[in-house]
Amino acid sequence: MKNILFIGAGSMAEAIIHGLTAQQVIDAAHIFVTNKSNEAKLTQLHEAYGISATYELADALQQADLVVLAMKPKDVKAALEKIAAHIPAQTPVLSIVAGYAMASIEAILGARPLARIMPNTSAQIALSTTGVAYNAAVNDGTKQAITTLLQSIGTVIEVEEDQLHAVTAISGSGPAYFYYVVEAMKEAGLTYGLDEQTVKQLVVETMAGASEMLKRVDEEPQLLRKKITSPGGTTEAGVKALEKFNVKEAFTTCIADAEAKSRELANS
Repeated sequence: MKNILFIGAGSMAEAIIHGLTAQQVIDAAHIFVTNKSNEAKLTQLHEAYGISATYELADALQQADLVVLAMKPKDVKAALEKIAAHIPAQTPVLSIVAGYAMASIEAILGARPLARIMPNTSAQIALSTTGVAYNAAVNDGTKQAITTLLQSIGTVIEVEEDQLHAVTAISGSGPAYFYYVVEAMKEAGLTYGLDEQTVKQLVVETMAGASEMLKRVDEEPQLLRKKITSPGGTTEAGVKALEKFNVKEAFTTCIADAEAKSRELANS
C-alpha cells in the first residue's frame, strides 16, 4: 500500500503513524491525515512525523490505497456520510472505531474490503496486542499489507468480528487491570517503610520479568506459579489471601462485564 489516509487524528491514530514512520514501513510523504476541525493537532502531527495534513478529502480519498477510520464513535456516522460520495468502491477501509460494526460501515460506504481492529494503549511504545477482523471481501494480499502496518505497533491476532468484544475486554481494557494491580501492590509496599521509587521499581520490574517468563518459557502459568509456591512459605501465604478474597473470580467477572459492555455499546 502506497498511500494511507487517516480520518481522525487522536491518540491511536498518532500511535500508528509513529510506528509506521519510526519503522519506515511507509514513507511519511505517503501518509495523510485529516480531522473534523482541529487544525492545531494536524499541524502538530505534520511537525512531529513529516506527514501531510489535509482537508481536501475528495482528492485524498481518490489517492488513498487504505482509509483508516480513527474518529470518535459519536462522529463516525457523519464522517462516513461525508466521504461516501468520494471513496472508490474497492478502496479498503480499516476501522479503529470501537463498537461500530462492519455492516454499519457497509450500509453507508457500500460493499468493499473492510477490517476492524482493537489495539490497546501500549501501541504508544509499539507493544500493543491488536485484534483484527476482516470481512469476506479482503483478499490475502490486503490482509498481509494490513498485518504489516499493525505490526509496527506490536503483535497482531486475527479473530472473527464478534470476538472483538472479548478482545476488547481482555487486551483492549487489559492494561488498566494490570495498572490496577500495580497500584495495589505499590500501596501495600509503602506501608513497610520502602520509599515510593523503590516500591515502584520492585513492582514494575517484577511484573515485567513475569511477563517475559510467560513469553519465553513453554510452561503454563499455573505451573510457573506452583514452582515458586513452596508449602508453608511466603508465596503460599500470599496466594491463600488472594483465594480468600476470590481474586480469580473477580477477574473473571471483570472480563465478563467488560465484554458485555462492549456489546451494549455496539448496539446503542
